[in-house]
Amino acid sequence: MKEQLKISIRFFNDREVRAVWDDEHAKWWFSVLNIVGVLNDEADYTKTRNYWKYLKAKLKKKNSQLVSATTQLKLLAADSKKYNTDLLDSEGVVELAKNFPNNRAMKFLDWFLYSDTTIDGQSKKKAYTLFESNLINEIQVGTAKGLQQIHGYLFGSLYDFAGQIREKSISKSGYRFVYAQHLKNKLQEIDALPQKTIDNIILKYVEMNKAHPFMEGNGRSTRIWLDLILKKQLKKCVDWSKISKHNYMNAMIISTVDSSVLKQVIEAALTKKINDRELFMKGIDYSYYYEE
Repeated sequence: MKEQLKISIRFFNDREVRAVWDDEHAKWWFSVLNIVGVLNDEADYTKTRNYWKYLKAKLKKKNSQLVSATTQLKLLAADSKKYNTDLLDSEGVVELAKNFPNNRAMKFLDWFLYSDTTIDGQSKKKAYTLFESNLINEIQVGTAKGLQQIHGYLFGSLYDFAGQIREKSISKSGYRFVYAQHLKNKLQEIDALPQKTIDNIILKYVEMNKAHPFMEGNGRSTRIWLDLILKKQLKKCVDWSKISKHNYMNAMIISTVDSSVLKQVIEAALTKKINDRELFMKGIDYSYYYEE
C-alpha cells in the first residue's frame, strides 16, 4: 500500500485515534497502537507497544486472523519522525476491541461504529470535501457572506438553517451573543473591519465569534473562515494540532474582553504550509474536536 495522502484524527475521550485513507481499496486504516492505548486507558507509548506485542503473540497462538489482517504504514510520531506502525481496517478494529473484555471496549465500539452517522460526523466529511474541491476558492474571504457560504456547505441538508443568519437571540454558558435585531448591522461592521495584520485579523475573528451569526455550527465554520483570511492576507494558516482544546476554549472565553491571549495562542501555531493538504485535514479534525 502506498503512503496515504489523507490522514484523519478522531477523538475518543480526549484521546487520538489516527486513521489514513486507502484510495486503492476505498477504506480507512486505523492505528492499532492508538486503539490499544484507548482501550487500556494507557497514555504511555512504550507500555502500549509492549502490550500490543503481547496481545499479538497471544492471538497468533490462537491462529487468529486479526494479526494477518494488519498492514503497516509510516505515521508521524511525537518526535516528528515517521515510523512503520500496524494498522487495521474497520472490521479489524471491531475484532480487536472484542479482545478487550471491559466496559471501555463496549463504549469505544459504540463510538467507533456510530460516530460518523451524527451531524458532526457527516459535516466533517463535507469539510474534507470542501478543501479537496475548487469550492474553497469561490468563497468570499473575510466577509459575512463568505462565512454563510462555508456554513451552508458544511451543514447543508443537515440543518434547515444552514447558511442562514439567525433570527433568534442566543447565549452560551451565560454569555449572550449579539441580539438578533442588531445582528445585521453588526455583520456589516465586521465586514468593514481591516484584515491586513495579525492584530486586525484576530480582532475580526473575535468580533465574528461574539456575533455568532448561526444557531449552531459557528465555531467550525468560523475557524475555516479565519484560515482563509490568514492564507490570503499573510500567506499563513493555523496548525490547529498545536493548540490544545483547553487552551483554545480558554482563550476564546477571555477574548470577549481581551483578545491578546487568543492572539498569542494563534500566532504561536501559525505556519507557512498553506498548501499542505494533510495539515488542513488534520486541522478539520481538531476543529471538530473542540466542539465535542
